[in-house]
Amino acid sequence: MIKKIAWDTFKKTGDINTFMEFSQIKEIEKKIEEEKNGNNKDKRDYIS
Repeated sequence: MIKKIAWDTFKKTGDINTFMEFSQIKEIEKKIEEEKNGNNKDKRDYIS
């Protein structure tokens, strides 16, 4: 959904920076979701 919003905003404004900012938000949301689901490795996993 974020990608669609970013693309629509880019089409209306022509500002690539807006598209890039939305893309970064999408990546941040993905990382947060991975951490919630426990899919992100913690540094402690590498110690053992």
